[in-house]
Amino acid sequence: MTEQAASVVMGHVAGTDPAALRAYMQSGPQGARLGGFILMGANIGSDAAQVSAVSDALTLDPALPPLIAIDEEGGVVTRLPWDTLPGGRGVHNLDVAQTEQVFAQRAALIAGTGANVNFGIVADVPADGSSFIASRALGTDPDSASSRVMAAVDGEEEVVLSTLKHFPGHGAAPGDSHHSIPATAMTLQQWQAGDARPFIAGIDAGAELLMFGHLAYTAVDAAPASLSPRWHEIARDELGFDGVMITDDLGMLTGSGIAEYQDPVANAVMALQAGNDMVLMVAGSTAETASQMVTGIVAAVDDGRLGADRLQDAAVQVMRLRMQVAGQH
Repeated sequence: MTEQAASVVMGHVAGTDPAALRAYMQSGPQGARLGGFILMGANIGSDAAQVSAVSDALTLDPALPPLIAIDEEGGVVTRLPWDTLPGGRGVHNLDVAQTEQVFAQRAALIAGTGANVNFGIVADVPADGSSFIASRALGTDPDSASSRVMAAVDGEEEVVLSTLKHFPGHGAAPGDSHHSIPATAMTLQQWQAGDARPFIAGIDAGAELLMFGHLAYTAVDAAPASLSPRWHEIARDELGFDGVMITDDLGMLTGSGIAEYQDPVANAVMALQAGNDMVLMVAGSTAETASQMVTGIVAAVDDGRLGADRLQDAAVQVMRLRMQVAGQH
């Protein structure tokens, strides 16, 4: 069970030292190996070869590589300095074929670093140009966003794993989830008619991961979507998403100022209870945070707060993607 718990944690630690990175990836209790790692600025060298060396250090077993992710949207969210391709607002003047080509070229840049997951397809529909997500969104309305989201998934196909974010959509909820829990009173029916459509387009195109945002649609569930069983049920049962459901950075919740979300370990347990298959932790993460999460997840199964079947299902979902990555190399 400890191995299962470790496999559903995607963590982060700064630096490029191979020995430290290898140690981090097997820092779970009894040396349990983490299932994923997200590359951030402090892991990125001056060229693809240096990042590839980091990815190699993170890969303890090439036959079962971890999910190595990167936030490579292009435009305002670019981790690779040599990625000069447009992103977000920069693709609004491109047609579908050109958008697909941009994402295919970006996927090749990412694959060249050894990363295998791109957290790069922003499917949010901004309510207006003043939204914090507006510069990153692929469209300004459901139609334009849907066509470009589909093109982005098509462009990344079989090169890197595609991630749609930030489900169920930041656009309707004013505010920045890096500092608060944005909320909207939009009904489920209103969402289905508009903001849902780019996510449906991306799911239908075959995106492998769906990232849940820390935002609340209060008419659907008072809890943020990342911790909401109802939103995970909607994604699985109503939209037919059968890939890996992952949280946005749980460190954002601890930084929200809300008392009940101050413990990242408790957040990870709640996220798995809600239906996530993988928990992501970046902000405020230390070399010990991932191990503490693994220990907390195991304890939650032991005392009955988290079903053993739920953890096993999450671990199987993640394992399926890791095996897919292994088969592509």
